[in-house]
Amino acid sequence: MEHYQDIREAVAKLCDRFPGEYWRALDRDMTYPREFVEALTEAGWLSILIPEEYGGSGLPLSAAAAVLEEIQRAGCNGGACHAQMYTMGTLLRHGSEAQKLRYLPRIATGELRLQAFGVTEPTSGTDTGALKTTARLEGDQFVVKGQKIWTSRAEHSDLMLLLARTTPLTDGMKKTDGLSVLIVDMGQALGNGLTIRPIRTMMNHATTEVFFDDLRVPAENLIGEEGKGFRYILSGMNAERILIASECVGDAKWFIEKAAGYARERHVFGRAIGQNQGIQFPIARAYANMRAAELMVREALTLYEAGRNPGAEANMAKMLAADASNEAANVCIQTHGGFGFAEEYDVERKFRETRLYQVAPISTNLILSFLSEHVLGLPRSY
Repeated sequence: MEHYQDIREAVAKLCDRFPGEYWRALDRDMTYPREFVEALTEAGWLSILIPEEYGGSGLPLSAAAAVLEEIQRAGCNGGACHAQMYTMGTLLRHGSEAQKLRYLPRIATGELRLQAFGVTEPTSGTDTGALKTTARLEGDQFVVKGQKIWTSRAEHSDLMLLLARTTPLTDGMKKTDGLSVLIVDMGQALGNGLTIRPIRTMMNHATTEVFFDDLRVPAENLIGEEGKGFRYILSGMNAERILIASECVGDAKWFIEKAAGYARERHVFGRAIGQNQGIQFPIARAYANMRAAELMVREALTLYEAGRNPGAEANMAKMLAADASNEAANVCIQTHGGFGFAEEYDVERKFRETRLYQVAPISTNLILSFLSEHVLGLPRSY
């Protein structure tokens, strides 16, 4: 598989323009990294998956993974824009030609941002089939009513992919049937049935709650067939898992490089602390686990790009990479001692950011449940 060294070097060079002090200032005020996202857009990195005929680069998922990994490795945070990489897959694979022509060229230029993904709800969580948001067809419009939570970047996105129930759930019906995907124009919707409420969290992730109160969405904004939306969303989840895993690998590399560098330079009791095995071994183990996760990411990418189903590999890649970045974060803080908690070292910021991926976009426990049932043949646990 291609390593994309030229892409990696170009992304790293761009990230040099956004050093730690840039991210620290944003973190203090919980501010969206607009300049960083605009720079990535102008350089074409956020349109890397869009086919050339629509203004993108038409490169495979492994190229997008390389971009996101290098963003994290440079100490930046791709969480502000990574959703565009995987949400657009639903539009690419299942959207009509008219929808692709209408949206993709403008997403490629940055005129439109497709960053918001309305799926999770307060009462259903990961149980997507139990969602309660409804979209009722009235003439040539869907009328949407309900609520979503953890809808990140809703305030900074021009478009949202929304999953809603268009067919009421009845006895004997599969819970995931009757769900549909709509493209919501955020500019038109805001104040006309759409309300956004920011949620402050332990990291600067621009996440929100969104409320739909008889929001009207044109019927032409339906992606694919009505009632088949869960299948469309599901088909993009493997890509999401793989790309998030790539980010975690990048985070782990940042933590390991930071810890090793500090261990070489910090002298206590007349010698470098990195000479002590109590410091060396945890960093070395974190490196080994990062490399193992990185290889699983490559395996998942290979299967994905071959058109095979990488469900198990994508889930394992996400879990192992999130575990590796979390371990590396802990090791990095421990290596730095008190300085690991100091804002100016960026360790505590990155620690908070990478901790998210133990929980989102899918929790470790649900990945283990998936492997138990679908790989090991054990009885379904939920």
